[in-house]
Amino acid sequence: MRIPLSWLREYVDLPATETGRDVQAKLISAGLEVETVEHLGADLKGPLVVGQVLTIEELEGFKKPIRFCTVDVGQANGTGEPQEIVCGARNFAVGDKVVVVLPGATLPGGFSISARKTYGKTSHGMICSSDELGMGDDGTHGIIVLPPETEVGKDAIELLELVDEVLDIAVTANRGDCLSLRGVARETAIAYGLPLRDPALLDVPGPNAFGYPVKVSDPVGCDRFTARTVTGLSPEARSPIWLKRRLQKVGMRPISLAVDVTNYVMMELGQPLHAYDRSLVQGTIGVRRAAEGEKIVTLDGVERKLHAEDLVITDDRGPIGLAGVMGGADTEIADHDAAENGGNSTTDVVIEAAHFDQVSVARTARRHKLSSEASRRFERGVDPQAAAAAAQRTVDLLVLLAGGTAEAGVTEVIAPTAPHTVTVPADHPDKVAGVTYGRETVVRRLQEVGCDVYGSSAAWNASLGGGGRATGGKDELIVTVPSWRPDLADANDLAEEVIRLEGYENLPSTLPKPPAGRGLTARQRLHRRIGRALAGAGYVEAPNYPFVSEQVFDQLGLEADDPARRVVKLVNPLSDEEPALRTSLLPGLLGALRRNDGRGSHDLALFETGLVFQPCEEQRVAANLSVDRRPSEDDIAALNAALPHQPRHVAVVLAGAREQAGWWGKGRTADWADAVEAARTVAREAGAELGVRKGQYGPWHPGRCAELTVTVDGAERVIGHAGELHPRVLKALGLPARACAMELDLDALEQVGDGIPQAPGISTFPVATQDVALVVDAFVPASDVEAALREGAGELLESIRLFDVYENAEQLGEGRKSLAYALRFRATDRTLTVDEASAARESAVTLAGDRTGAVLRG
Repeated sequence: MRIPLSWLREYVDLPATETGRDVQAKLISAGLEVETVEHLGADLKGPLVVGQVLTIEELEGFKKPIRFCTVDVGQANGTGEPQEIVCGARNFAVGDKVVVVLPGATLPGGFSISARKTYGKTSHGMICSSDELGMGDDGTHGIIVLPPETEVGKDAIELLELVDEVLDIAVTANRGDCLSLRGVARETAIAYGLPLRDPALLDVPGPNAFGYPVKVSDPVGCDRFTARTVTGLSPEARSPIWLKRRLQKVGMRPISLAVDVTNYVMMELGQPLHAYDRSLVQGTIGVRRAAEGEKIVTLDGVERKLHAEDLVITDDRGPIGLAGVMGGADTEIADHDAAENGGNSTTDVVIEAAHFDQVSVARTARRHKLSSEASRRFERGVDPQAAAAAAQRTVDLLVLLAGGTAEAGVTEVIAPTAPHTVTVPADHPDKVAGVTYGRETVVRRLQEVGCDVYGSSAAWNASLGGGGRATGGKDELIVTVPSWRPDLADANDLAEEVIRLEGYENLPSTLPKPPAGRGLTARQRLHRRIGRALAGAGYVEAPNYPFVSEQVFDQLGLEADDPARRVVKLVNPLSDEEPALRTSLLPGLLGALRRNDGRGSHDLALFETGLVFQPCEEQRVAANLSVDRRPSEDDIAALNAALPHQPRHVAVVLAGAREQAGWWGKGRTADWADAVEAARTVAREAGAELGVRKGQYGPWHPGRCAELTVTVDGAERVIGHAGELHPRVLKALGLPARACAMELDLDALEQVGDGIPQAPGISTFPVATQDVALVVDAFVPASDVEAALREGAGELLESIRLFDVYENAEQLGEGRKSLAYALRFRATDRTLTVDEASAARESAVTLAGDRTGAVLRG
């Protein structure tokens, strides 16, 4: 909501020295989100004056129409002589009053004006449009043509109110009252402690039997409908400058006098209105639900098929408007321009000021994808008591500005409703805020926002007669909420009003005091260590939404009976394209890899830790628990049993260069070994021993896929895979070539780990290193050979590393390969002899030969 400071001052006597920034600070302190303060005309400098066009000469020979004009600007140019100006606009004629900027002036945007030669003539200034003056859209898309009575030579900056400050307020969904000058003025008056001149306090005649006939068939959807009639509007009447400028400042485009007046009153009082051409309305105006399949052409020219829940305004023909959203084209107000084009200008209008149900308007607006200024207000709550005043204000302005006559008839259809009352303990705001405000402050603040506050006589006597408190009962306040604040529904809402007006900044900052000895759990510490370790290895964390489409499993190449295809589907998904919960982290990570690669980041290493969701074998429905008590342990257990199994996984994806090229070398492209090393990094942080062997699964390349295993209760269990992705998967997902990935079950890894990070041991004794090259069949996994060497070497073996794989049919034989390992031996209590190290090496080679058929390479 845009609030011009000059308009706001009409309702609140702000100090003359108060700027928009000052008002912004006050309103923010009161809880309104004032996003910006726009300084209109801040860089505007005159002379900018009213001129009258004397002559127009059409210049020929140019690609576009050009006119050479002489303009009378009075004594503004210092000589009184006509001003010669070149202009390309066509929407003005000789005798029109226009806005002229003279040499030496500066227009918005720092555009300096000087005499200059153009199109073979010298132009001494400019004839201005609204865009050039920063006024916004005035609907003409051309030069500003002023009313004929405007004085020549008058200062146009003052006339057009070009200098002002406008507060832009982001109004939350519960504060519909602040979508008006009236509502913001009330908040401003409270913030400054000043009286409010309420523009809705008007003398309104009571309803009578002479008003325009109205029938409301749905009092739930429309609990109040006021109709007034104005006749004899002058077809020549135009919206005055001040009215147009105020509409422009709040962000609306002037259209015609009758429409501008209804928009002006809506912005002023917050009550949406609609004006019908009386000559086009046939019979009684009605309010009802639409019949399924009925149609209406709205003011935007679109034919809309109505739903049975749509609330519509009707006449004897059928729907003539969507209630609270937009009027129909059949009864549209016709202005002077329409009359000039062969139509009839509207002279008699029926003014509608009604109150419609919030939910009904919101659903209609969304159903037809038709948001309007009216629907925005009705959705957030409109003051039902303001309808009669808004209708009267509209009638008064039409009579004043268009020379119309207000008919004596007043129609007012009202469904009786009781005011909303809330009973609240007087100390409830104190308990909510943790601050002692006191009863007197609570009552005063609630009265300031418009509430009527009552209490027991004993309580009132205690608060007013000497500082004591009422005894013998609970001190409660009975609060009647004002009609313009439908958001004040319960005691907590009232407490919030007291707290915000007393100032959120005055609430004490109190940090919670956690019990000593309670910190992160062992599981949380492990997850943090893993994240830090992967980040230290060059990976960037990329969390993703846990929603996937089932088609992604086809793109990943999973078998039809793969357990990962069994998903938990959401009843109300955020997107119909992704209705299922993920069973793998890879779809989200690979999507992030694709997006980043498409944006030019080709060297990528991403990781994520998060939950995956696996449906239970037996589907259970969670019970709806009561909220009046804490659930029992059995209730919680039943809820948990209905939830899907949710293990935590960790995954990485890589593409592009793993090591950058430079003066130090050629660099290196990420490959399957990097994905395997990421799994080993995670395992080291968990203190678990991870098995790595050749595997084949889903999205991975069958020849470059490692199966990741752990031993649980003496049995080997596969907990993940790592390696290079299959080319078909890369093509299906649009991923870069040779992309790699790893995913494993972090919970399973945590289960077998010792949970305590081990610091590296530092020995005072030297290491003995011995290399061994073993020839085995090509199909024998290197991990099996390594496991045999490790077991055979015994406790003296400190580490083992595969440093070479060699295949040569001529030297080794067909289907054979050579694996070279570096063995490091060390004792904790002595320096090993050559014989001891050699004996351990021979023992390792012997066991490897027995298990895998390995022989020493000769």
